[in-house]
Amino acid sequence: MLNIPASYDDSRARFLSYAERIRDLWPAARFDAHPLAFDPSVSIDWCSAEAIERKDRLFILTTGLHGIEGYLGAAMLDLFVNDYLPRFDPAASGILLVHAVNPWGMKHWRRNNPYNVDLNRNFCDPSALKNINPDYDPLFDFLNPSGPLKSVVYSTARFAWQTVSTIRRFGVKRIREATLMGQYRHPEGIYFGGVEMQEETEVMQSLFQDAITGYAQVTHLDMHTAYGPRHQMTLVNSPRERMTSVETASRFGVPRVAAANPDEFYTIHGDMTDYLYALVREKSPSTKIYSGTFEFGTFGDSLIAGIRSLRITILKNQANLFGANPAAQAWIDEEYRELYLPADPAWRAKAEADGRQAFEGILQAEGFIS
Repeated sequence: MLNIPASYDDSRARFLSYAERIRDLWPAARFDAHPLAFDPSVSIDWCSAEAIERKDRLFILTTGLHGIEGYLGAAMLDLFVNDYLPRFDPAASGILLVHAVNPWGMKHWRRNNPYNVDLNRNFCDPSALKNINPDYDPLFDFLNPSGPLKSVVYSTARFAWQTVSTIRRFGVKRIREATLMGQYRHPEGIYFGGVEMQEETEVMQSLFQDAITGYAQVTHLDMHTAYGPRHQMTLVNSPRERMTSVETASRFGVPRVAAANPDEFYTIHGDMTDYLYALVREKSPSTKIYSGTFEFGTFGDSLIAGIRSLRITILKNQANLFGANPAAQAWIDEEYRELYLPADPAWRAKAEADGRQAFEGILQAEGFIS
């Protein structure tokens, strides 16, 4: 069974406890931390170890880019360290393992950082994207209701009525794209990408720039939850990846792959995997790169599931901004956790099985394990 931590502090302590076993493989492995300027009680933590003899390949595993998703990410990191890392060849392989890219969000069970920035829309120059996503403005009032949340029943009824009329006006696909791609004009709105690059983003960009130097191959996996069928992990490819989804599924032996585009997934601006592709191709054009995302579906991929997901995203943001009465807040917090970390043991067992299948297929295909 997946070993999911109870809190950010428990998860961080477990990550630091890996030091001895990793140094058994890479004696010079380093554990470093960057306490955040706005809250030094939380930090981005990472372990880095260079290949001992020759830089054939580098494996990067990142978790908690969307803070609350770091709990399942930490469980996958634990699975990787215990069951797959001992099969690596330290002579030819290096590693970079990152715990909680968004530690504040993980600690407080939120997706964004305290400035309401979605960090996976921030790996870019936000000022250059200010005018993208024109459909977000006419949808703003629907996506971002104002005022304290006093009644879940009333808010749900209001949301249902508005959803029907909004779908009639815009259509499901247009709403989905406008909502999820990221927006850079409304700091109080959902999926806000920021008006400037965030501290967490700058730390990660610096880590990537240092880590990739000299390697012939870079493989990066980022852990996420919420998107896709409830009982099937989806491997999501960057639009910069040259393999098609069908080719990726065949190469890695995974049943479900989607490219981050409107037809297979949805458009994302300021995505971390896109940044890593651009970095490698700019700084080291001869280096082979694969960067993908594990997306463990929670509510499901039906229209009803999508509406449920949007509802709790909207209500959670409203409660964060304007407050909610205790009963409404308790319901919101429980539903929000279910969106990112279902309590169902069967879901967790399937997530573990899917994670193992993907790790095994990708790490074998990329030459890290035999």
